[in-house]
Amino acid sequence: MIRGITSSIDVTGPAPLETAPAPLEMRPRVGLSLFWRTFFLLALLLFGSIVAWLQTFRALEYEPRAVQTAQQIASLVNLSRAALMHSDAIARVSLIKTLADSEGVRILPREPVDRWVGFGPGELDGRVMEELTHRLGPGSLIASQVNNEPGLWIGFRMENDQYWMLLDRSRLTQVGGRTWLIWLVTAAGLSLAGAALIARLINRPLKQLSFAASRVRDGDFDASRLDEKVATSEIREVNIGFNRMAQQLAKIEQDRAVMLAGISHDLRTPLARLRLETEMSVADADAREHMAADIDQLDAIIDKFLDYARPDHVELRPVLLNDVIEACLYAVQDQGDIKINLDLSKGLYVLADEVELARVVSNLVENARRYGKTPESGVATVDIAAKARGEWVMLKVRDHGMGVAPEALPNLVKPFFRGDAARTAATGAGLGLAIVDKTVQRMGGIFALANTTSGGLAAHIKLQRAPAPAPQGHSPQDLPAAARVAV
Repeated sequence: MIRGITSSIDVTGPAPLETAPAPLEMRPRVGLSLFWRTFFLLALLLFGSIVAWLQTFRALEYEPRAVQTAQQIASLVNLSRAALMHSDAIARVSLIKTLADSEGVRILPREPVDRWVGFGPGELDGRVMEELTHRLGPGSLIASQVNNEPGLWIGFRMENDQYWMLLDRSRLTQVGGRTWLIWLVTAAGLSLAGAALIARLINRPLKQLSFAASRVRDGDFDASRLDEKVATSEIREVNIGFNRMAQQLAKIEQDRAVMLAGISHDLRTPLARLRLETEMSVADADAREHMAADIDQLDAIIDKFLDYARPDHVELRPVLLNDVIEACLYAVQDQGDIKINLDLSKGLYVLADEVELARVVSNLVENARRYGKTPESGVATVDIAAKARGEWVMLKVRDHGMGVAPEALPNLVKPFFRGDAARTAATGAGLGLAIVDKTVQRMGGIFALANTTSGGLAAHIKLQRAPAPAPQGHSPQDLPAAARVAV
C-alpha cells in the first residue's frame, strides 16, 4: 500500500549527513597546502637572509662609507679655508680661480640677504649630515640651494668674513638613496619567484601521487599510473612501487569480481535442476513448498553476489528521482506486509545511473520490509521522503521497526555483516546495504544510517542535484525493466 503524505515525515531529522563529520572527500580543507607551506617557509628563510644582509651592509659598508664621504667633504672645506686664510689678497683671488677651474669648487662671499634652503628628508643621508656638522663645527651651514642655484652649498667662517663653498652634488657619494632599495626589491622578487618554482617542483610529484591514490580509491586503476622515468631517483622509486601496487590491486579486484560472478553463475544451473526435481519428485505439498522457498532464497542470494561483483564504472546522467521511486514501488505496492508513505518534492532530478539508482531504492525498501515490521501488526511501515537542498538532493527511507544497536550501525554497510536478532528475522546474504553504500559512492553521493528518536532505522542518501533535461515525453512506464524489479 502506497500513501502520499505532506507533513508527517521529517526529511532532515535525524540527518547524519549534516550533523556528523563529513567524509574526507566532503570535508573543507583546513590549513595550508604543501605548496604554500613550502613557499612560506622558503620566503621566511629569504626574509631572514635579507634582514641579516641589511645588518651586515650597515655594519661593514654603510657606516664606513658615510663617514668617509663626510671626511672628504670636510677635508676639502678645511683645506680651502686654511689656504685662503694664509694667502694675501692677490694670491687669494688667484687661488679661488684655480679651485674653480681645476677642482670645480666655487667659493663665494656669503651675504646677509642670501636665501638658502636646507636638505629635505631623504636628500642627504642623516649620518653624513651628522658627521659633517661635527667636523666643520656648529656654525657651519649645509644647504641644497642658495639664491635658487642648486648644489651642495657649505657655509663656513673665515676670520671675520663668511663664505659659501659650492660643490658638485656628484662629490656626495649617495650611501642611502633608492638604487640599492630597487635592487633589493628586485632581488627579493626574484628570490620569491624562485621559491615558488622550487615549491612547485617539490609539490608536483606529491600532487600527482595524491591524485593517483584518489583514483585507486575510486576503483579507476587505469588513470592512476605514474611516470616511472622521472629524473629524481626517490620519486621514481615511489612511482614504480605505487604502479606495481595499483596493478596488484586491479588484478585482485578483477579476480574477486570474476570469482563471485563465476560462482554465482555456476550455482544457477544446479539450483534450477534441483527446483525442477523438487517439483516433480516430492509428493508432500508442504515440504515441496518449503524446499522451493529455500531454493528461491538461494537464488536471491546469488543475485546479491552478482550485484556486489558489478564493475565500479557507471555513466551518470540526469534522472528523475520521482519516476525511479514509483517504478521500484510498483513490485511491492500490493503486498500486505508493507505500507509505504511518500513525501516527494516534484521534479527532483539527480545525477545518477538509472538502473543503479533503482537497485539502491529497491534494496532499501526490501530491507525495510524484511526487518522493519512492528511486532503488533506484523506490517512494515516505510516512509520515503526526498527534498532538494542547494546542489544536493536528500533522500530518506525510514522504517518503524526495532532499530539497530548503536555500536552495530557502522558495520551494517560491511559485506556479510548481520545485525542483531531484532533485524535478522529473515535470512539473507548480508550484502544489501553494502551494495547500496558501494553504489551510492560510485554515483558520487553519500550514504548513512541512523536510528530515529521515535524508533526504527533511517537510511539517508545524499545525491548530486542535476538540472532538468529538455522535455522528451518521459514517463514511469519508459523506465528500464531493471528499475521495476525489487531486489
